[in-house]
Amino acid sequence: MLELSGDLWKLHDDGAVVAITTGGAVSRSGRAALPRGCAQEANQRFPQLATILGGLIQQHGNHVFDLGERLVSFPVEHTPWEHPDPALIERSCRELVQLATTNGWLQVIVPRPGCGTGGLSWRDVRPLLHKYFDDRFTVINKEGDSHATG
Repeated sequence: MLELSGDLWKLHDDGAVVAITTGGAVSRSGRAALPRGCAQEANQRFPQLATILGGLIQQHGNHVFDLGERLVSFPVEHTPWEHPDPALIERSCRELVQLATTNGWLQVIVPRPGCGTGGLSWRDVRPLLHKYFDDRFTVINKEGDSHATG
């Protein structure tokens, strides 16, 4: 697992697969809730994203999904109204590694899951990711993000 500070969207523009941290909430209209952080940024860049993810969650539950456009969901919480769940983050790690292997992805960018607006400490989350991620995975800390340094 590699670590760096930077702009995950620049790496996406350069061809990397980007995992966006998500939850399992879906509105009555079938759209996934993408209220903050990199999920909100992704939703602004890819307006169809909430509908695609919402449909997948309704069909298969709150899991890691290939969303197209070199985007992957990475569930960290069950709903936006609760704290990120370390057990869910660990399951998402396993699922993401399996998806990357199946698809032959060589560069996957993952923001520090649950550590930005989610409020988890990086020192607590890092060991969960380190157990699963190899050198195909880069965990990125948004430059200037003091919430994600803990």
